[in-house]
Amino acid sequence: MDDWTSGYIADIAYTFGYYQELNPLRARLAFLHAGLAMSQVETACELGYGQGLSVNVHAAGAPAQWWGTDFNPSQASFAQELAAVAKTDARLYDEAFAEFCTRTDLPEFDFIALHGIWSWISDQNRSTIVDFVRRKLKVGGTLYISYNTMPGWAAFAPMRHLLTEHAEVMAAPGRGIVSRVDAAIEFAEKLLATNPIYVRANPTVAERLKKIKEQNRQYLAHEYFNRDWQPIPFAEMARWLEPAKITYACSAHYLDHIDAINLSADQQNFLKEIPDPMFRQTTRDFLVNQQFRRDYWVRGARRLPVLTQLEALRRESFVLLTPRADVSLKVTGSLGEATMQETVYGPILDAFADHRLKRLTQIEQAVQPKGINMSQVLQAVMVLAGAGHLACAQEESVVIKAKKQTERLNAHLVDKARGGADVGFLASPLTGGGIAVPRFQQLFLLARAQGRKQPQEWASFCWQIVSTQGQRLVKDGKTLQTAEESLAELSSQAQEFADKRLPILRALEIA
Repeated sequence: MDDWTSGYIADIAYTFGYYQELNPLRARLAFLHAGLAMSQVETACELGYGQGLSVNVHAAGAPAQWWGTDFNPSQASFAQELAAVAKTDARLYDEAFAEFCTRTDLPEFDFIALHGIWSWISDQNRSTIVDFVRRKLKVGGTLYISYNTMPGWAAFAPMRHLLTEHAEVMAAPGRGIVSRVDAAIEFAEKLLATNPIYVRANPTVAERLKKIKEQNRQYLAHEYFNRDWQPIPFAEMARWLEPAKITYACSAHYLDHIDAINLSADQQNFLKEIPDPMFRQTTRDFLVNQQFRRDYWVRGARRLPVLTQLEALRRESFVLLTPRADVSLKVTGSLGEATMQETVYGPILDAFADHRLKRLTQIEQAVQPKGINMSQVLQAVMVLAGAGHLACAQEESVVIKAKKQTERLNAHLVDKARGGADVGFLASPLTGGGIAVPRFQQLFLLARAQGRKQPQEWASFCWQIVSTQGQRLVKDGKTLQTAEESLAELSSQAQEFADKRLPILRALEIA
């Protein structure tokens, strides 16, 4: 009997993550910053959508029609449930890539996305995907693909192999994947305690293993323990995609666009001396020890004239996601932590402080009297968006059409929060994407929807749900023991939610 999993971990569900790089609206800013045109997205596809949170958020939050597949039927079932509740026209399947990619009812796509899966599938499946992109990505269309890469994985790859070999060879028959993951990590720790020469030659391995031990076991199972696992260099990825007639566009990670926080002056000058843009990417990966790439590719790159690029950038709209007073002026790049200039970032943040949608041209005009130019505004916006403080925003006409769908999806997700904290995101019709909203904040929203108006009432509502399930609150790493302590903590969180977070969720058309 054939193994329908093809060596992929299937006895534990994937996490309920949301991945913002799959949002076509967000991709447009990356293209514009790189000086490239991006086609309007009307049809989109996600291959290997996991639990389907991203694909459903994007299907509900913007007008594009989404298609997708994930081979795991339990994950596909959850994804289809979300699509049905939101009443979008998303068409989501539980087919293997070979089956889905040869469907005769698929349209041509403006946007095709794969998050992470390239590193965990066989060469046969990779060939299937490349052929699919060749046949189904429109001229001018965008491909998003993320993958483990070299040289960042070079030191730890042998340890990953050891972990999976232990899980395969040493585990007792019938043990679940979580038990096998734990046993493999325990074995690796014992190995490191003997001070092997491998670890002395690769001193980062011990710290990496320590961080792995602290991570979610669902994530670890899918990230490290699949049969197929291969980090590949950027140049090899380019060779894989060459038959699809697509070329590299830019990084999907906004902070990668800012050389000042990732490369020293000498390194920047060194890269400028490399005429070939593809080899320049390969070299850059060595400078920053790249471990995970998030890239946009395009079928037919079109470079914009500078004037056209600036005009398009000025029309882009943004909204502040973080309370103005809570925005840190520190950002982390490959060079470590950098501090943003208060004289530049302060006025820009002040202009966004009311959490209303602002076009870039409005920000430019607002800060011009402070001596801040367009180049500084654009860099600040890329940094703030890359750090999660700003998000691209849609036109009002699009927001109005999307809102009914996001309201239905969010109502369903908030109701699910009564049972647990699996899904920590809600959909915003303003951004066309997902916004992080933890479980208790979702329960506060549910309490408001049921007519409870005061923070104290939200806290009581939340505690009733949590306590009846025998769950406890944790504060500063300690479990709260009494109802009084728990209610006091929830009341504090509810008041802070009312003061700081609720106004932003209202601005994002979530609350």
